[in-house]
Amino acid sequence: MTALDGLLVADFSRVLAGPLVSMTLADFGAEVIKVEPPGGDETRSWSPPVDAQGRATFFLAANRNKRSVELNLKDPDDLELARELVRRADVLVENFRPGTMDRLGLGYDRISESNPGLVYCSISGFGSKGGAGLPGYDPLVQAMSGMMSVTGPPDGDPSKVGVALVDVIAGLNATIGILIALQERAKSGQGQKVESNLLSSALAALENQAAAWLNTGELPVRLGNVHPSIEPFTTFDAADGPLMICVGNDHQFRSLCEVLGEPELAGDPRYVDNFDRVENRVELEAELNKLFSFNTVEHWVKVLHEARVPAGPVNTIDNGFAVAEALGLDPIDEIDGVRTPASPIGLSRTPAETRLPPPAENAHSEEIRAWLASPRE
Repeated sequence: MTALDGLLVADFSRVLAGPLVSMTLADFGAEVIKVEPPGGDETRSWSPPVDAQGRATFFLAANRNKRSVELNLKDPDDLELARELVRRADVLVENFRPGTMDRLGLGYDRISESNPGLVYCSISGFGSKGGAGLPGYDPLVQAMSGMMSVTGPPDGDPSKVGVALVDVIAGLNATIGILIALQERAKSGQGQKVESNLLSSALAALENQAAAWLNTGELPVRLGNVHPSIEPFTTFDAADGPLMICVGNDHQFRSLCEVLGEPELAGDPRYVDNFDRVENRVELEAELNKLFSFNTVEHWVKVLHEARVPAGPVNTIDNGFAVAEALGLDPIDEIDGVRTPASPIGLSRTPAETRLPPPAENAHSEEIRAWLASPRE
């Protein structure tokens, strides 16, 4: 038995944030019906890359454990089937532009009259108020939120993160909101509307950088791999490549200096505590880089781990998965030849299960349409 057995999710979302929400619920047992427009979720055609069967890997990433039906919401008959699905659902997930579902007669206010227990989740780029008309794409939000202003080398251009991180964070926030609303429904019997937007998610994810500005008025700047408040907490150049060092306290710094054969560095007045090290980071990093250059990444990782100093190589993605495999984390999910990152959520009694591969376009149309057209039990 999985944790969300018996939960029916009507998934009207596409691209990434919404599909991640419904896939997370599906991994733990919810029945997810993915409603796609004619032609399917647009990420089905976002390629390259494609797998050996020609399927866009972007779509595969966020759509396992779902059944798919294409409904043309401009067609009265299909729209009525969509309404019937929503009337039967426990959860609805959608990420249309705000107002679209209302115009279709699928908005929360109308639907909650016939399904008061529905947990209705809307995901948007900039919220349902002043930003309702703005298109919500991840890189745009990274730019407008200030995230890009603190990402990248100090002497280079602002950079986006290498994945659609804001979409992922907004999806996680939406999932948390849904689960909170379901917990509350168990007490009250009433559903409610859950909203998540990319801009608010990005601002909240700025965490310490946002708090720095909010409480001091000073704008954080791009520091590359350097941490604004901790030192040494960045990459250094070993003889054969970059090495990440995360020294979080004075004890670890003393251990680092001993491993490097320069214990006196820890007693240097410029580096005695973290505040001093941050103030004098340019000089400290120059000295450490010189010492790291005399040996390889593999050597330094080994001896630093033995000294309990956090350190690691800057891996490519394949090596990142290899590390997780070696640590027994089982990071890859595979079903019917489709490989995706496994659910990172571990539950001891009701763990995630993969029952279905990402669906082919309109794969379950006949059975879903017949079910929706039949009388409710």
